[in-house]
Amino acid sequence: MAVSAPVGIDALLERVRSTYARIGPVQAYEAFRAGDALLVDIRYQALRERDGLIPGALVVERNELEWRLDPQGSHRAPEATSHDLRVVVICNEGYASSLAAASLHALGLHRATDLTGGFQAWKSAGLPVAPAS
Repeated sequence: MAVSAPVGIDALLERVRSTYARIGPVQAYEAFRAGDALLVDIRYQALRERDGLIPGALVVERNELEWRLDPQGSHRAPEATSHDLRVVVICNEGYASSLAAASLHALGLHRATDLTGGFQAWKSAGLPVAPAS
């Protein structure tokens, strides 16, 4: 078995991001409002409690993402209806979400993408944020 040369995280991010089109906060919000995208917040609980929530976004912890969004999975979320679903993965700053989107692509969710700049970019753009309860 051939061993691949090690790759750093920056190179890995560049590689996975080149396989799909990322989306900005305003475009994500417009797609969500038009019913063309499912926003999925993968931030951990402490960040959601500190910074708030995106109203209408599905909250899925990162370690459950693939199980909850696989349309064929036994533990799928009700929103995971098709491999054609446009999923916008949102982390805090737009790094972990890139790797998560690549993982969703591996499951066949070919329209999966992530939010450039993450939740912090969403908040900075003045888009809706609700306090965590």
